[in-house]
Amino acid sequence: MSKLNYYFTSESVSEGHPDKVCDRISDAVVDLFLTADPQARVAVETLTTTNKVVLAGETRGPASITPELMEATARKAVKEIGYEQEGFHWQNADVNVLVHEQSADIAIGVDAKDNKDEGAGDQGIMFGFACTETPALMPAPIYYAHAILRSLAEARHSGAEPGLGPDAKSQVTLKYEGGKPVGAHSVVVSTQHDTSLSIDDVRQIVRPHVVNVLPDGWMCSDDRFYVNPTGRFVIGGPDGDAGLTGRKIIVDTYGGAAPHGGGAFSGKDPTKVDRSAAYACRYLAKNVVAAGLAEKCTIQVSYAIGISHPLSVYVNTHDTGQVDEDKLSDVMQQMVNLSPRGIREHLGLNRPIYARTAAYGHFGREPEPDGGFSWEQTRLVDELRRAFG
Repeated sequence: MSKLNYYFTSESVSEGHPDKVCDRISDAVVDLFLTADPQARVAVETLTTTNKVVLAGETRGPASITPELMEATARKAVKEIGYEQEGFHWQNADVNVLVHEQSADIAIGVDAKDNKDEGAGDQGIMFGFACTETPALMPAPIYYAHAILRSLAEARHSGAEPGLGPDAKSQVTLKYEGGKPVGAHSVVVSTQHDTSLSIDDVRQIVRPHVVNVLPDGWMCSDDRFYVNPTGRFVIGGPDGDAGLTGRKIIVDTYGGAAPHGGGAFSGKDPTKVDRSAAYACRYLAKNVVAAGLAEKCTIQVSYAIGISHPLSVYVNTHDTGQVDEDKLSDVMQQMVNLSPRGIREHLGLNRPIYARTAAYGHFGREPEPDGGFSWEQTRLVDELRRAFG
């Protein structure tokens, strides 16, 4: 039997966190290639440290995408985040591009040829999840952890809070009663700041953003509201800690409230099922919950490199479902072709829509007119309802 009364915690990190800087650069490179060629292949990782950026990986795309263009793309990403600090500056950081052609052995497995459909870019397992805890059908702890940092980032970018720096973290612990979130037990926010600000100054800046984000009456007591617990956070970003692409996969997904297959998203084109199939699983799970067929839904798929269709599709509605799970699995697979090609075509993933996903979560976002966050659409709801009467 599931535990109904408990505390659950999720964390988020801002766009200026060292790992998120790397995710942003890697996804900006993906967008660069897909702008030039929607069928380009990209698998690019980024490392950052004090005034240093290193790009490594493999690509297959137009010759017009040169190392110099990738370097310029990296610098632009860092500038947009807001790093103009002595230890990490978009203009004078040392940027090394160590990117080579895609492995021919990988290309053989992925490429469509003769009667063979396009295969998965690798083996692996991917998960999707949705629940009724928030309007976005996301788990509440990660939803509000993201929202706090987005609010602070908007204030920083607009100039309303010029004393804040790009690097920040949040952590939200919610109290659950009867399996439902009812309020915040504790909130932690650490944010980079100007030397002129005291810890009390930073606390006064941060508090309204937390209060405004949380539902009415959910704010924790002051003794459980922690802002910059070390007392000082001036040195931040890659100057304070090295960053790597793909190290914040739980932040990227469901904050630990649902399983994760282990594969990162950023830096990968949509032939990589680590990314595209995770998006498809979220899409399906969200539509199940939005259709009222369950209050909570987890979906898992598995793939083998070079094989087009998933080896398995698992559906779990956590004893909240209104329909048979085996039938639900069959119906969804009839609605959406879960091959790499089928997913990309259904969700329109061969577009430069990825840099925007690199911070504040890949899920729980609003679908955008140009196809961004297409996996958050609920266009299967009517069809699912018809299928189950």
